[in-house]
Parts: sequence; structure tokens; C-alpha cells
Amino acid sequence: MIKENLLSIKKELPSEVKLVAVSKFHPVGDILEAYDAGQRAFGENRPQELAAKVAELSALGRGGDIEWHFLGHLQTNKLKLVLPYASLVQSVDSLHLLEAINAWGKANSKVIDILLELHIGQEQTKQGFYEEEILDILFDGGKYPNVRFRGLMGMASHTDEEETVSADFARIDSFMAYLCDLFPEMDSFDQLSIGMSGDWRIALRHGATIVRIGTAIFGPRA
Repeated sequence: MIKENLLSIKKELPSEVKLVAVSKFHPVGDILEAYDAGQRAFGENRPQELAAKVAELSALGRGGDIEWHFLGHLQTNKLKLVLPYASLVQSVDSLHLLEAINAWGKANSKVIDILLELHIGQEQTKQGFYEEEILDILFDGGKYPNVRFRGLMGMASHTDEEETVSADFARIDSFMAYLCDLFPEMDSFDQLSIGMSGDWRIALRHGATIVRIGTAIFGPRA
């Protein structure tokens, strides 16, 4: 079913939108099934799980060209489990984490691609920055030479009300456009990661360049 699910979603996705298959809590066998169907970008939420899957795939001699995206809340003491492998850290949600990633990059002679997570959902429990905090960071962007700001990530309110979800996505899309106008020199700031299994079609209407889909590809979590 994984192959069929993938192909069905990709038929609806514009070619310029990247599909990240969210493989958290699913075994390596499921990742390989998606991989063999042509999928190359995978998303994980937990540092230990990401590192273990990289090791398991490496031991099998498979998946060397997988593009790993880290999507979850990342504690600074877990950077060494994520940053050696992640092509993109989508969930940078605090100044403390941003500074730690930059320091790790400096110590390891590496520039880390990141997205800044904007708090757009109604839930207070959600992680992320507010607009003015992101503005402050980008105005001071030179302080982070080992980080490459690639764009924004956001999660809509957890609701079945399409109008609410659409309004959340419209807000982050509008802010993204504002930042691109304000910082034209940041030519690599071009990625907007919004949309998951239940709302990715709405996200496409609001400028998504990356969608993060797990359940609709792999089924319920193992």
C-alpha cells in the first residue's frame, strides 16, 4: 500500500513541491518500501530514532542518498544525533537552539540548513517563534555564519475547520512573502514547509514548497 499511497499523492503534487515522507515510528522496512517506490526525502521527529535508522540502513548498504529532514522539537544535548545526518532541520523553535546549532556547525566546519518555526496554530502548547522574534533573528543574521536560513515551517491549528487551517496557512504565507521582500539578499530563503496528511491540499493553496506527510503514506503509526 505504501507505494500506491505515494504515487497517488505525487499525482496531485506540483513538481516544484517537495514531499517529505514522515517515517517516525515506522520501521526501516517501510522506509525501504517507499524508497524503492522512488521516495528520497524522509522526516523524523526523534533524534535517537533518526540516528538508529541511519545506522540500520547503512548496515544494509541502503539509503545512502536519502535526504533526511528533522521535524521534531530538538534539545541541544541531542544535536550530535541529528546534525551529522539532517539535510534540513525544519523545527528551529528557540534562540537557544539556533545558537547551539550555529556553535555545533562552527565546531564541525559545517553550515546547517534550517527553517524557523513560526507559531501559527491556536494551541498554546505548540512550539515556535512569533513574527517579531523571527524579524529580530534575521536582522541579526550575520551572527549565525554556520546556519543557512532556508525559510519557515508551521503547523496549523488542530481542527477539522478548513477556514481556520486556511487562515493559519495564509498568515505564514503572507509573512514569508514579507520576509522575502524585506531581505532580498537572502536568496536561499525560499522554502515554506506547511501541510501534513490532513491538510496538505489546503497548504498547496498557500504557497507550500514542502509538505510533510506520514499517515497518508505509511498508515497509522506502528
